[in-house]
Amino acid sequence: MPDAWSAKRERQYEHIKQSQKQRGKSEERAKEIAARTVNKERRQEGETKSGKKRTEGTGNPNSSLESRTKDELYSRAKQLGIDGRSSMTKAELVEAIRAAQ
Repeated sequence: MPDAWSAKRERQYEHIKQSQKQRGKSEERAKEIAARTVNKERRQEGETKSGKKRTEGTGNPNSSLESRTKDELYSRAKQLGIDGRSSMTKAELVEAIRAAQ
């Protein structure tokens, strides 16, 4: 287990590893699954350098643009190739995305 993991992540790792062993996985495979799962959780929670600036996506496509976060709107604007998006406000992003779609 890496030194960077918190006590919470250590407990999570052990719990997942034991669960996988109970399901019939080998020790090696159980360790791999547990480590991958913990690292995924750490990335999603922003506990890693690579995970801090990542946005999970563009938001629920069935929700209105106004209900999405600015990060989600920025990601969508990036997908659409909208120039000047980094200096836009949330309202400007909504307007630009609507115009580009």
